[in-house]
Order: sequence, then C-alpha cells, then structure tokens
Amino acid sequence: MEELKQLIIEFNEDRDWDQFHSPENLMKSISLEAAELLECVQWSSDFNLEDVKEELADVMIYCVQLAIKLDLDPIEIMKSKIKKNAQKYPVDKAKGKSLKYNEL
Repeated sequence: MEELKQLIIEFNEDRDWDQFHSPENLMKSISLEAAELLECVQWSSDFNLEDVKEELADVMIYCVQLAIKLDLDPIEIMKSKIKKNAQKYPVDKAKGKSLKYNEL
C-alpha cells in the first residue's frame, strides 16, 4: 500500500495537481468515476473487462488520494469497517441473505 500511495503522490506532485485535490473535490471525483464504472453495465449485464478495470482503478485511486489527504490509513479503515459489518451482519443471521442488517 505504501508503494501505491507514493506512486499516486508522485504522479500528482509531478503535475502540480494536489492544488485541485481538496477532500470535497476528491469525493466528487469518486462519485463521478463510480458512475463511469456503472456505465459499463448501463444497458446490459455484459461488460468489457478492460473498461471495468480502467474505471475501477480510477475509483480506487481517488479513494486512496482521499485517504492520503485526510491522513487515514486505507488498510486500517477498511479493516475497521469489516469488523463493524461483521457485528451488524452476524454469520448465523446473514449467511445467504441480502437483507439489510435491520431486517435480519
């Protein structure tokens, strides 16, 4: 993860783009790129894997940039969220079900 973070930082520093990467702008960018990811299946469940890879990478890069900007460790915040989700969705109640936690 550290190597990836450094690549992203260097890419943006080389272009002097950090000035455009406020938390608000990064959050907007994540949403916009996620919409582009969704476009891959807009009219059909068939998708081009290369297009999905490109859009997924864009979403993930912006997510890591936001974590960097907010001084958050992406691995730690994901682990924490998985732990919370495990409590909200215990295996004995949630296994094989797509219900929301308050409907289990």
